[in-house]
Amino acid sequence: MPNHAITPHSRITAAQSEKVAKTQLNYLSITLVTTFICLLSFFCALSYGAADISFSDVWQSFFPEQTKETGFIDRIIWELRMPRAILAFLAGCGLAISGLILQTVTRNPLADPYLFGISSGASLGVVMLITFTGGMFTGLAPIAAFIGSLLAMVMLMLIAGRRQSQQVESMLLAGVALSFLFSSITNLLLYHTDPQAVTAVLFWTLGSFSRAQWENLLFPTIVISVCITIMLAYRRQLNAMLLGDESATTLGINVNRFRLIMLLLSSLITATLVSMCGGIGFVGLMIPHIVRFFISQGSMYGILLTALVGGIFMLWVDILSRTVLENQELPVGVITAATGSLFFLTLLYFRKNRPN
Repeated sequence: MPNHAITPHSRITAAQSEKVAKTQLNYLSITLVTTFICLLSFFCALSYGAADISFSDVWQSFFPEQTKETGFIDRIIWELRMPRAILAFLAGCGLAISGLILQTVTRNPLADPYLFGISSGASLGVVMLITFTGGMFTGLAPIAAFIGSLLAMVMLMLIAGRRQSQQVESMLLAGVALSFLFSSITNLLLYHTDPQAVTAVLFWTLGSFSRAQWENLLFPTIVISVCITIMLAYRRQLNAMLLGDESATTLGINVNRFRLIMLLLSSLITATLVSMCGGIGFVGLMIPHIVRFFISQGSMYGILLTALVGGIFMLWVDILSRTVLENQELPVGVITAATGSLFFLTLLYFRKNRPN
């Protein structure tokens, strides 16, 4: 009779399989808990505001009764707050995913669309469109923002160069310089723009979800959903990029082409959101690092969790922007800049003082 005794190799394999299964279960549990927090955050976003609405009224709005009072509440929820909450969630998802792409393909832990000047380039594209056409946020705004973000990305890669030993510092410095350059050109264009439009444009450049309407949500939803799907399909290649260009090439990846595709995705996401919401900084820097504490960034759950946590974060930022000041709305970019700058300084401190 054949010997079915368990060999040391089979014991190791079984232990590894059990560890992988336990890890997957933990990842699934974290994702489910995050999904529940996301749904709760949506309810809070629909409830809190200038006119406070109870959770029970929000729940009943999904099953409306034909009364005058509930009809007024339903209009507030479905015509004002629901589109805004969805846009805030999409912005958080997109910016977090964009930051994850940049940090992965450049192997730069400080990568962020805002710090790299991509957001400023997209904002410049939209402001140039407004200046030269005289219109406010036409349907060409995403195209203009995409061209501006591509210009920023190309200039960033040319200035930073290809020396991996200096890439982290050089890309960060080049990105900050480009951000100031594009911001100065934007301010110069606004100086010569119609004074009646300057206030609205300035408020938009600081980040705002006030333009959220149902008819404007389809395009960013499609763009972000497609980009996340592409990232999930290429998650193995993204993992390989973390090992270095030589290792990725050995595994059969066309590094230059793949990096170009990912950078185009990041620029497309950033441009789409900037054309809708203006410049919102540091989200792409913070969220991937926070998620990395709990889950591997290259796994399917890591990508989905990064998008979910980014959406949750922006939902609560939007809630704060509408409630922190009475009868006023604070630009969301001010809140993200305040929290993100502290996170950025903390990250730099730990990178500088970590043991080699």
